[in-house]
Amino acid sequence: MIHIRMKLAAAVAALGLIAGAPAALAECTITMGAAVSITGKYSTNGMHTKNGYDLAVKMINDKGGVKVGDKTCKLAVKYYDDESTPARGAELAERLIKQDGVKFMLGPYSSGLTKAIAPVTEKHKVPMVEANGASRSLFTKGYKYLFAVLSTSEQYLQSAIALAAENAGKLGKKPEQMTVALAMENDPFSQDIRAGVMEDAKRHGMKIVIDDKLPKELNDMSATLTKVKALKPDILVVSGHAKGAATAVRQVAEMRVDVPVMAMTHCDSAKVIKKFGKAAEYTLCASQWAPTLSYKDGVFGSAADFAKLFEKTYNYAPPYQAAESAAAVLVYADAFSRAGSLDPDKVRDALAKTEMQTFYGNIKFDETGKNIAKPMVLYQVLGGKYVVVAPSKWAAAQAVIPRPKWSERK
Repeated sequence: MIHIRMKLAAAVAALGLIAGAPAALAECTITMGAAVSITGKYSTNGMHTKNGYDLAVKMINDKGGVKVGDKTCKLAVKYYDDESTPARGAELAERLIKQDGVKFMLGPYSSGLTKAIAPVTEKHKVPMVEANGASRSLFTKGYKYLFAVLSTSEQYLQSAIALAAENAGKLGKKPEQMTVALAMENDPFSQDIRAGVMEDAKRHGMKIVIDDKLPKELNDMSATLTKVKALKPDILVVSGHAKGAATAVRQVAEMRVDVPVMAMTHCDSAKVIKKFGKAAEYTLCASQWAPTLSYKDGVFGSAADFAKLFEKTYNYAPPYQAAESAAAVLVYADAFSRAGSLDPDKVRDALAKTEMQTFYGNIKFDETGKNIAKPMVLYQVLGGKYVVVAPSKWAAAQAVIPRPKWSERK
């Protein structure tokens, strides 16, 4: 027990936290800016993002704040609603930096919003640590002030295609005989996932038989599902954020679409188990994080500890969007302390040298600002719970493939 306490004390010190010091003694306040989707089509995940930021700020402040040089500082976040609109997000980033004097930005929700804001923060040389913009194209622009704690989009469903290939024999096929249907939102994130899935399918010799874009409002994919019923692909891959995930699970059940493997993003943030019950069973779900993983830090403790605290605070289990958002704040706290200064360029340089473990995972940035230290995981809904089935290192159960046909389900 003493050894564990010493390790946690070291982790607290590494994050620059003042162990046991009351937040009231803070000598300064570091205000970070964030344009987040409070309204609009991304409002659900915008709420998860804000809750993650707020919980991390509270925990750090409750532990005494952050030591920056010879000062003790508490953290705060100034929010604006970007209305799920890229143009509005860019406008609000300008406002936060130029009018409100914010020197440090937290990212918005979604790759599209992050793409709109990144040129603004780069122009003003304001660091942005973002947690919810996974599009790989964000990291091909040469940005020096953008850092992302999450895995990039092309990795999201790689494990789903690999898992399907590994289980091809259960369908009486070889991997190169399998067929794939795609239903993707027409946004940067989902189109990057599409590109990654197509590359993976090609590598296994699989054939793409449906390649559809989801309707703009993400509320009806019956046209695609009609094709699925007719062409009978082995794999259906869906990406449309929380709203797209909810639509897919609902309509696949309503239309009784039988497909051996169905994989998608945003199952947990769409609350598909709570909303759809048994209809969500056997769905494969990409995730940046799981509460069962063995990561730890000195602020939240373990991944399981974070999950317990988050649920107690907000009355729902944390989706990965909340976890990665909290991790972004931990990264800033660590960088502020190591920089020993609130000069944006010094903090930027400290961010570039980040190498740490949080409850969310390991974080180390490459020269483009990507986190190169954390893999994705793949859940399957089994028995009304999200169960990690890939990668095998963290798998808690073997995936059920093929999905039982609707006529065989109780």
